[in-house]
Amino acid sequence: MKIKITWLVILVNSALTSSLFIPTQLPEDATLNYTQLGVKYGHKVEEHTVVTEDGYILTLFRMPGKRKTPVFLMHGSGDSSDAYMLRGNKSMAISLANEGYDVWAGNGRGNYYSRRHVKLDPDTDPSFWDYSFHERGYYDLPAIIDYILEATGEKSLQSIAHSQGTMNFFVLLSSKPEYNDKLKVFIAMAPIAYLHNLIPPVSIIGEIGPFINQLIPSSVHRILDIKGFERSVIELVCTQEGISDLFCVTLGVLPASGFDPKRLESSFLPILFSHYPAAISRKNLLHHNQLISNKRFMHYDYGPKENMKRYGFAVPPEYNLRKVTAKIAIFFGNNDNLSRPRDVEYLRTLLPNVVEYHLMKEKEWSHIDFIYGNDMPETLFPYIFQVLEKYS
Repeated sequence: MKIKITWLVILVNSALTSSLFIPTQLPEDATLNYTQLGVKYGHKVEEHTVVTEDGYILTLFRMPGKRKTPVFLMHGSGDSSDAYMLRGNKSMAISLANEGYDVWAGNGRGNYYSRRHVKLDPDTDPSFWDYSFHERGYYDLPAIIDYILEATGEKSLQSIAHSQGTMNFFVLLSSKPEYNDKLKVFIAMAPIAYLHNLIPPVSIIGEIGPFINQLIPSSVHRILDIKGFERSVIELVCTQEGISDLFCVTLGVLPASGFDPKRLESSFLPILFSHYPAAISRKNLLHHNQLISNKRFMHYDYGPKENMKRYGFAVPPEYNLRKVTAKIAIFFGNNDNLSRPRDVEYLRTLLPNVVEYHLMKEKEWSHIDFIYGNDMPETLFPYIFQVLEKYS
């Protein structure tokens, strides 16, 4: 297997250095980071550093606004705060800032803005990558929320999250219920907790996940890291005109989200793939696969013996969503292969305080349209602003 992988690397590397892959001129936004994008679109951006209880050093961005209540944005799996900025004047972060909101954008441990630790080196210490969505919810979110509230002098904030970012919040609010009182409202876009009704290709990936995991060398603890070979391949190939449409959209990872090509035009792909993906820990993927296999929203399964040590049970416990008492506004789409409507409806029945429940009118609305759709200002933001105003 190692020999085959080595030859694969050689072949791919040869292809990338051939005349087939001559880098095209990238759009300016593909080369700018969060701070630079904010400045380009007319806003001052502050960079803040947050240290979690377990030593991870996170980068937090702020675009100050006249409104008193802070709005905290959290990204999904394999993403970063850039997700809320890449559409420029049509992006959520800029649109909120234009309306005078005090916008804060977080970055979970491991992505290129939060690739630091007080003791661990992400390049040499496997322990740095020993986390899943649980740690992002249990450690990262409370550290960020407490920092924002202390910096602003407010007692509570409004929050918006996408995909796994919503899962992080469900972990936090069920594990540390006192944080429910620190949220005026939590807007969950394409929420994920239960993965009972997945359809191909995601369901197939879930079924073969354990087999794929066995094929990956035990020394691999991270995937699509900014310094990894596979990330370099994606950034080069998926920013090529024509090639990106075929390999990175039609045949690539985006169909898994149920994307609508009308909202993800070809000219935007170089910008998207210059910033995404932003690293995924192997343990995070394994945790997701456990949810699919067990059909439970549960803690990480370490095996019976280790589970007994950590949880006091041979089987990992479920997160108790009845403890999630914060006001929650749910937004979801019909054409979403990850946050399936039936799973969202089941999640709704378990959450005690769902104050808004909104199915997007557009039939083709997909998982990634909530952050990358080219018509968000017309189709999504009016509803988001309405919720923020109502629960301010």
